[in-house]
Amino acid sequence: MKAAIFEKVKEPLKLDDNYPNPNISSELGHAIIEIEACGVCHTDFGYLEHGVPTVKQPPLILGHEISGRIKKVNEDVITFKEGDHVIIPAVLSCGYCVNCRTGRENICSNQIMLGNHIDGGFAEQIKVPIKDVVHLPPELSLEESCIISDAISTPYHAVKNRGQVRPGDWVVVIGCGGIGLNVVQNVKAAGGLAIAIDIVPQKLEVAKQLGAVETILAKDKDEREIVGMIRKLTGGGADIAFEAIGNPATMKQAFNSLRTGGRLIAVGYSPKRWDGFDIGRVMFREMEVMGSLGCRPVDYPHIIELVKHGSLQVKPLITHKFPLSEINEAFDVMRQGEGIRIIILCQK
Repeated sequence: MKAAIFEKVKEPLKLDDNYPNPNISSELGHAIIEIEACGVCHTDFGYLEHGVPTVKQPPLILGHEISGRIKKVNEDVITFKEGDHVIIPAVLSCGYCVNCRTGRENICSNQIMLGNHIDGGFAEQIKVPIKDVVHLPPELSLEESCIISDAISTPYHAVKNRGQVRPGDWVVVIGCGGIGLNVVQNVKAAGGLAIAIDIVPQKLEVAKQLGAVETILAKDKDEREIVGMIRKLTGGGADIAFEAIGNPATMKQAFNSLRTGGRLIAVGYSPKRWDGFDIGRVMFREMEVMGSLGCRPVDYPHIIELVKHGSLQVKPLITHKFPLSEINEAFDVMRQGEGIRIIILCQK
């Protein structure tokens, strides 16, 4: 099969037309998926450009936002058949650790991430456990639905399960990339009032299209000015703030934008420490600070229904499509800071 292989940091992915096909003949409970599309995520860019280590050492197939068709299943599989449209969650859970048994599969102690622990989706086919595969209604675009696997689902978990956004809540969203924009539209779906913040005007325009009630162009503004604007808009501070960049400076800004009793959700990842964190304020004002990682498998059917009925949009987020043979050009677009979400068409 065709595949794009990650071999070394800061080097183009190697295109291989003869990568070994996956085989399920000796295993039960598995499926081979013919990959239609795979989203290009900043996580992939981190491995390729910044040397973030993968669990499986290269050579490795990156990519974890996968949609496709069932090509083959084991004889014990009765819930899927050849040709079914599916998506695959970015992270596969074990199902039996303490976190899985208590409904927190997204932080499974034995989790396996596609394109990190094992080969991922920048290829024509992939083998996965059938328990992790999710049905996709035929009326949804198979290509575009690949981003449900992570770009849509991760913000859904952040908003619903961690942020617990309620109708009428004032919600700050800092960073309007793929994740932040989906936080915005999930906030709208939950009935919250989103204030979107970014340094790129075009991204703020998309945020408005997806439901932001207010936007703040942060370019050339310092933290005090931005926090002051938020406090004025919300009558004293936001109820909840989502930081979707992964930067200690914007994390601090998000925290300072909250009212007494507010809740900060860290969705963006950063390896840097947050110096000067005011734990006294957390205690005295009953603030909440929490992280959010991925999405629980149980939430995917609800997310798909929201997409199916238009409460969550996919198409406006996808700005570029490339065939698998042009995957390195796709990463160039990301490298230049262009676009919102890029997808790779793996059968072209």
